[in-house]
Amino acid sequence: MIERATSHANIQSMLETLRSYQSQAAQLPTDTPSAAGAPAVAKSGFADMVSGAIGQVNEAQVESRRLQEAYERGEDLPLADVVLGMQKSSIAFEATLQIRNKVLKAYEDILNMPV
Repeated sequence: MIERATSHANIQSMLETLRSYQSQAAQLPTDTPSAAGAPAVAKSGFADMVSGAIGQVNEAQVESRRLQEAYERGEDLPLADVVLGMQKSSIAFEATLQIRNKVLKAYEDILNMPV
């Protein structure tokens, strides 16, 4: 199996496929509007994505707190909705915390790589 995957003909075939994809990608327009006149989509960076994700987690926590306070005031809210909102915000926060830990670990690994 390994011999067939690393054969000269198979490697050449993969290289040709990659080259064809590369030439197709080079022909794509970059930051120009489409032919239909639609505006170009703004590119977002890593910082924008992280900021957006943290904003979503914050919104989930704010909504959870709003549901808790409304239930405590005696508003007609099912307890299941309140608990579900609390669990959603808790899971979102835990996921964000785990992602932060993984990113920090990767950063430390990169820093410790020999040059």
